[in-house]
Amino acid sequence: MTKALEGVRVLDMTHVQSGPSATQLLAWLGADVVKLEAPTGDITRKQLRDIPDADSLYFTMLNSNKRSITLNTKSDRGKEILTELIRRSDVMVENFGPGAVDRMGFTWDRIQEINPRIIYASIKGFGEGPYTNFKAYEVVAQAMGGSMATTGFEDGPPTATGAQIGDSGTGIHTVAGILAALFQRESTGRGQRVNVAMQHAVLNLCRVKLRDQQRLTHGPLAEYPNEDFGDEVPRSGNASGGGQPGWAVKCAPGGPNDYVYVIVQPVGWKPIAELIGRPEMADDPEWSTPEARLPKLNKMFQLIEEWSSTLPKWEVLDRLNAHNIPCGPILSTKEIIEDESLVSNEMVVEVPHSQRGSYTTVGNPLKLSDSPTTISGSPLLGEHNSDIYADELGLDPAELAQLAEQGVI
Repeated sequence: MTKALEGVRVLDMTHVQSGPSATQLLAWLGADVVKLEAPTGDITRKQLRDIPDADSLYFTMLNSNKRSITLNTKSDRGKEILTELIRRSDVMVENFGPGAVDRMGFTWDRIQEINPRIIYASIKGFGEGPYTNFKAYEVVAQAMGGSMATTGFEDGPPTATGAQIGDSGTGIHTVAGILAALFQRESTGRGQRVNVAMQHAVLNLCRVKLRDQQRLTHGPLAEYPNEDFGDEVPRSGNASGGGQPGWAVKCAPGGPNDYVYVIVQPVGWKPIAELIGRPEMADDPEWSTPEARLPKLNKMFQLIEEWSSTLPKWEVLDRLNAHNIPCGPILSTKEIIEDESLVSNEMVVEVPHSQRGSYTTVGNPLKLSDSPTTISGSPLLGEHNSDIYADELGLDPAELAQLAEQGVI
């Protein structure tokens, strides 16, 4: 069976996480992703190593299904080879610092001359303006995109989320831009630039907080459990802040992840009142309507927690689900990696690796009926030099040996 992006060649000049997360998704969708690395390799091959002299999980979990070549793009011969690689590619992706590729001699104008049909995607920390040259990292993007200011508890400091919304979140946005550009190329015949900034991607994921910032000008936000409101959206702990109030309630035996997140819909109030042993509250005008409960959200969830804290989270989950009450257990990373449903849905996948034996990684969340994904291991550094330089570009073995000796590849 063919893959959705079969026949699409991607020149992957990315490193660390934001870029590799994008190109890995393209590889999962069937593109031929050629990861171009300096002869020393992507820095993450050696970062956070758990096995000596083996590629780290940091690298392997972001670079599966790719081919790897090495190239010193600062050398004259390296630039010539890069030119040919660009000529043969449909997509080029990079996440170097601002202007780095231009300084190599490959401006957008030059790239268009080489290949007018290429999609050239760049990931940067910020857009044009005073932040352009700031160094961008995951949590910096969270800080400047609206996430940290609105994450955490009211009496605590701004808090980062464990979800990599700055890096992998930007990667997903980049994939959307690349696919749109490839689709438009079908009608125009032309390539185009795709620019995605990490700050912008985080902001897009925080749009509901900008919604609430504007709502705040008309008075306190009743859906938030906070008692005091200033002129900016506050941190509100585990509150959803949406139309239906929610909270993470403690369960037995009280471990760090013994919690269930519960959402209280109007239709769910009566069964919840019965479950917690307070059936009279279902018809009590002080509690029976959403409007009556909103000013007392903290008390409402305290009452639910008094019940839930006596039961294991899986039993709490069963009892709530029996009444169709929206809820979900807080799953630890250990529980997730061992979750049978995630394994059966190929979201937790074991893949072979020549150095590591095998490793567990995240599978493709995009499920296409006519383009199934098979996850393969990440490539070793320069593993496909011969395949691409000799078999595809036509370099002879003698030159390849010379280029390796000279540090060009």
